[in-house]
Amino acid sequence: GGEVEYITSKFHFVDLAGSERIKKTKAEGDRMREGISINGGLLALGNVISALGDDEKRVGRNPVHVPYRDSKLTRMLQDSLGGNSRTLMIACIS
Repeated sequence: GGEVEYITSKFHFVDLAGSERIKKTKAEGDRMREGISINGGLLALGNVISALGDDEKRVGRNPVHVPYRDSKLTRMLQDSLGGNSRTLMIACIS
């Protein structure tokens, strides 16, 4: 009897189209609010990645707070970003 090892995986496909600058696209109404929301989510994702990547602040007596709850995007990706997970992010930027 050997032990059985289980590996689980998740795949998140997130379309962030619409995250362009509002002045550049001249978006109005619902489209403008969607762009603002997407940009807020990207800012929150950057803050989470920054907090997770700072080893000095993450460990020790006063570990840094990781702001997962700042957006729907980071809340959805929380278990894929933290803990002992391995995450690959592919971005198509034009």
